[in-house]
Amino acid sequence: MRRGTLSQTIMYAGITIYSLICLLPMLLVLMISITDEDSILRNGYSLFPEDFSLLAYKLIFTGGSQALHSYMITIVVTLVGTVLAVTITAMAGYTLSNKSVRYRNLLALYFFITMIFTAGIVPWYLMNRALGLTNNILALIIPSLLFSPFNLFLVRNFMSGIPDSLRESATIDGANDLTIAFRIFLPLSMPVLATIALFYGLDYWNNWWNAIMLIDNRDLYPLQFMLLQLKSEISMINEMTMIAGADDYTLPSESVKMATAIVTIGPIVFLYPYLQKYFVKGLVIGSVKG
Repeated sequence: MRRGTLSQTIMYAGITIYSLICLLPMLLVLMISITDEDSILRNGYSLFPEDFSLLAYKLIFTGGSQALHSYMITIVVTLVGTVLAVTITAMAGYTLSNKSVRYRNLLALYFFITMIFTAGIVPWYLMNRALGLTNNILALIIPSLLFSPFNLFLVRNFMSGIPDSLRESATIDGANDLTIAFRIFLPLSMPVLATIALFYGLDYWNNWWNAIMLIDNRDLYPLQFMLLQLKSEISMINEMTMIAGADDYTLPSESVKMATAIVTIGPIVFLYPYLQKYFVKGLVIGSVKG
């Protein structure tokens, strides 16, 4: 009994130490984001800065409501895009897992090919322009809406492990495929659906490529692209200041980088603990069933 207690104590101590080590980079980023720029230039990165400053956050959240407006754009795009993408992926996964669907293996091969070969940027851009996906909020949702083949196979493998007797019983009772999918298979597949929802949510939240290629209207800039522009503008101003010989004042480029990281990852960090149990269970089960 003592041996078991000792081993548990060592295990918990190791997990605690590992957790603290994992938290150190995040704590360092937070401390740098509230450190005065001159202090960073003198002493480098430190967990215990000499001078504190909130100028980096003031630069991000001043200039009207651009940052808050970009936050709202990103939240709307992430929520709508994730719900639609998960729905499409779930229905496609249900179709490929249904043994009564003809040529389902050929369809799976077709989707698998897209994981290896892509058309390239130019056809992607021309197709979006032809569909009118420029300078509107749909340009931030639809180009990334098509399901990921990896997520599709993850859902298919999970649903393939659900007994076919459930589908057969529902069919005998008169249920059609939509009823079977939404009332039986999708509720049973919540772990894997939560997993791909996290994947899609992260993709939409961190997406700045669509804004660069398809958006010219500043009112439609998502958070990531707005912060990317802010960092570029600060770097340009500092370079011009150095060229002009005015070295007495520089904008906080280093602290702004860290403040940007805190601002962008904050919502995801708070959301992940609620999805963690589904994430781990769905990833493990979906990868071994089939």
